[in-house]
Amino acid sequence: MALKVELKPGERIIIGESVITNDNQRTRLYIESKAPILREKDILTSETADTPAKRVYLAIQLMYLGGDMTSLQKDYFALVIDIVKAAPSTLPIVDRINSAILSGTLYKALKEAKGLIAYEAELLEIANGDGDTGRTTA
Repeated sequence: MALKVELKPGERIIIGESVITNDNQRTRLYIESKAPILREKDILTSETADTPAKRVYLAIQLMYLGGDMTSLQKDYFALVIDIVKAAPSTLPIVDRINSAILSGTLYKALKEAKGLIAYEAELLEIANGDGDTGRTTA
């Protein structure tokens, strides 16, 4: 079964190693491939990966898109060790990410990493006195 992707005008998508930019109208694509696929809204760059959790996401994204797994895993594990040391309450999320990576389901690891980014934002809000989410902090 093909994956159906609808792109907004001008939206970009990565399929495998190719970046595809939509024209000026809405487009529907049916993709019959096992290639990694990321929509523009899910893509981070080194410039936009400006927090520890976003850098974790970027490392996983690069693994998913087919980079050098060995060197990226070293970087990834160094990043998550730092995050867990700074905020031990992130450990359950990091464990889910690790499980997904070790099982080879990197897209699932990306989804879990989005949860880490959201949780990091909550922790930063609490640390800055901007809100109370009701969660236990690090």
